[in-house]
Amino acid sequence: MTIALIAHDAKKELMVQFCIAYCGILSRHTILATGATGKLVSEATGLDIVQFLGGSQGGAQQIASRIGCDEIDLLLFFRNPLDPKPDEPDENALLRLCDVHNIPVATNIATAEVLIHGLERGDLDWREIVKNS
Repeated sequence: MTIALIAHDAKKELMVQFCIAYCGILSRHTILATGATGKLVSEATGLDIVQFLGGSQGGAQQIASRIGCDEIDLLLFFRNPLDPKPDEPDENALLRLCDVHNIPVATNIATAEVLIHGLERGDLDWREIVKNS
């Protein structure tokens, strides 16, 4: 599966800690990320991460375009709903695309943990199920 990572500035360290905790699972998948998030996670975990531009420089749009082309299977978008910054990625566009393309998305660590455990069990291979129906 292809997993995209995005984290608002206030949530980058949480994303790093999450990826350290689940590095074994994530290492079996293709990981894409916006600039700083990808760099921080890669440095902390050693994971091979395809890094796009920074979120506010177009990286979020690069990920959105991949979602639109059905090239992303899961989005982990740790956002800061209490203090959003105007230069951070637009979450509404990403969430809308995930809804349109039936992409599982987590916007907080609790949901991310549920999804990562489902991924480990094979519960998220819904595209294969649909193809084989």
